[in-house]
Amino acid sequence: MKYSKLIFTSAIIASLVSTSCSNDNDDQATNYSIPTNYNFERNNASTVEFSGQTNRLLMLEEMGNVIKVAATNGTVADLTLLSNMYSNTNNPFTNSTLNISGKQLKDKTAASKDYFELNLGGGSITEKTSVQAFFENQLILANQASLAGNASAGVAGVYLDGSSARLFTANGLEPQQVLLKGMMGAGFLDQVVNNYLSKNKLDEGTNRINNSNKIVETSKSYTTMEHAWDEAYGYIYGGDDLTASPAVVKYWSSYINQVDADADFNTLKNDIDLAFRTGRAAIVANDYATRDAQIDIIKSKLALVPAVRAVYYLQEGKAKLVTDNGAKAFHALSEAYGFIISLRYTNKPGTDSPYFSKSEVDTMLATMVSGENGLWDIDTLGAKLDALSLQIATKFNFTVAQAATVN
Repeated sequence: MKYSKLIFTSAIIASLVSTSCSNDNDDQATNYSIPTNYNFERNNASTVEFSGQTNRLLMLEEMGNVIKVAATNGTVADLTLLSNMYSNTNNPFTNSTLNISGKQLKDKTAASKDYFELNLGGGSITEKTSVQAFFENQLILANQASLAGNASAGVAGVYLDGSSARLFTANGLEPQQVLLKGMMGAGFLDQVVNNYLSKNKLDEGTNRINNSNKIVETSKSYTTMEHAWDEAYGYIYGGDDLTASPAVVKYWSSYINQVDADADFNTLKNDIDLAFRTGRAAIVANDYATRDAQIDIIKSKLALVPAVRAVYYLQEGKAKLVTDNGAKAFHALSEAYGFIISLRYTNKPGTDSPYFSKSEVDTMLATMVSGENGLWDIDTLGAKLDALSLQIATKFNFTVAQAATVN
């Protein structure tokens, strides 16, 4: 089946873009429109679909809530339930749609085409297995902490955070936050920049020929290339505009907004959003040169988000060591720990490698919890947090002060 053009709903047409279009057969000047929202249609039917990504965002949200409720209520964080949630076995979710979705988080952990199939960026199948085991261990740690008493230096357990309670390991890390922020990187970010926006994925097999001729997938309205781009988009924005109860955390979309709220980074949100819309429109127009340019923008701009947030939480945690000297500080530092994990899954344009290598990230993580009792060794922690903050900020060409002012 072939289609000669993309049909946009008139209400969403924005500015007209003139660009040089490159396809399999020739180069030609092409004019096409970029919609103001991520809405694309063919024959009056939407060609956008990313339900699988939304399902995985919801799965992670439910997992986090199980641990949170256990801490708050003083109950056990059920390890069997959490493990089943990670692999989506035995109908573990309260949202029955997730149970029958055929999707899971485990098989998308450190599973991108570029890093973990083609072994670019220092990745390997061995690393994939170890990363999955790392997140499974966070579930074990959460369970163990929920079975213990009060947390203290070298002792896992429950630690009060104001009027609420959180579970912490013996070294002061919060398994729930390491799981949530770490999976944002190893699961979601990795899939975006190293899988669905990989040219090895987008142009795989006959994808480019089929897209140029608008040959759609069986019983679908979209081409394979269009759908891959949408799946990348879904890992960023698939938690927006949902009416789930409790409301789903937006994950990367939320943190893009938080970074963008700072004057030093206030073009970030528009840059990422525009690049996604432009790249999708370029795919419809067979303009692969423009598509590829948008991939580079998305890769570089998305990488900035965990970098800024890592520095922010490192500094917030450092400050709260003085004002709170307890759970609030460790909560912030656990978020920083998770965002540092995410740095391993970034992809610097033109390199097929992360901004920080696996060994560099592993060293930063080890530094955070070095010493006899990890984060509990408060007297020596501040200098380590400052050094890590400077290391990350310098790599991304911003200052620690700039990142520390983000809300």
